[in-house]
Amino acid sequence: MFPDFFGNAETAAALFALTQQKRLPQTILLDGPEGIGKATLARRFAAALLGGANKIEQDDLSLAANVAAIADREKWTAEKRNEDPLLFATHPDFVTFPPDGPLRQISIPQMRLLKDHARLNPMHGHRRVFLIDHIDRANEQAANSLLKTLEEPPPHLIVFLTAENPYDLLPTIRSRAISFHLSPLAAEDMEAFARARDLSDPQRRIALADGSPGLAASLDLEAYDQRCGSMLKLLEVASGRAPFSAWLRDAEAISARRDKLDAYLAVLYVLLEDVLLIAEHPERVRNRDLADRLAKLAAAVSFDWLHAAVRRVDELSELVRRNIQKSIALDAFAMELRGLS
Repeated sequence: MFPDFFGNAETAAALFALTQQKRLPQTILLDGPEGIGKATLARRFAAALLGGANKIEQDDLSLAANVAAIADREKWTAEKRNEDPLLFATHPDFVTFPPDGPLRQISIPQMRLLKDHARLNPMHGHRRVFLIDHIDRANEQAANSLLKTLEEPPPHLIVFLTAENPYDLLPTIRSRAISFHLSPLAAEDMEAFARARDLSDPQRRIALADGSPGLAASLDLEAYDQRCGSMLKLLEVASGRAPFSAWLRDAEAISARRDKLDAYLAVLYVLLEDVLLIAEHPERVRNRDLADRLAKLAAAVSFDWLHAAVRRVDELSELVRRNIQKSIALDAFAMELRGLS
């Protein structure tokens, strides 16, 4: 079937079977956690259908050159990005539209460009495959622009959509797609992936990745440890286990770093989950090196406090797209929850 693809064998087999048929669904939605392999599976499908796998793999968004290109565009003005919408198309019949700009969103100009490209006939063979990675990061105007293409797609076009949560999409988009859900990988699949990629510190990466091969491969452990240390201190302060002054040094360091707020929120989610698990399911804790501190934190807070903390992180995640300042947001998080402790 698809070479070098790990986990979700039934979904991969179903998609591979589609490549052997003459009649294909024209919109395919792949949903599942970040880094689970959704875009990878779309590229494998395109390679099986179109050929030219080496060219298609050059559009892997995790490759260093592509990461740098996307990051460089964050420095552009919004006007310049709109004049030159982001896409990758090393293979002439496979086009990837990734999130763009500081807020990493799918833009209206990208979806308009997709509509223009959709009219073009294939350069080779009979099909073109478009991948919109993270369609759940499209605003309503961009989603409506895409919908016009999905309502009457040209016969040669197949559109792959990826999303973490399919219910963040317009119902009219979901209704036009054949959907496949990708689940976190089992331990043996993660171990096979780590061996194939020759990952450093594989057991720790597997524990932190929680079944996500993309996360296991891309995780910068040094940066993660910095964020994790700061966010654990934030939770200790927010729970009343440490004075607010203990947070100030970390707050200053975070303000000086160029990390985005969503990177810290992702770590907060993991730590809060670990606090919830530490008493009943310690084997499922991801930050096992912090077990003692997590246990003390768990003993100091109630379930209601944890529920409020998760709800507040959810709210901050929604505000990330409005480009709020991370230091102010985290200070407010600590003060609000400290009042509940």
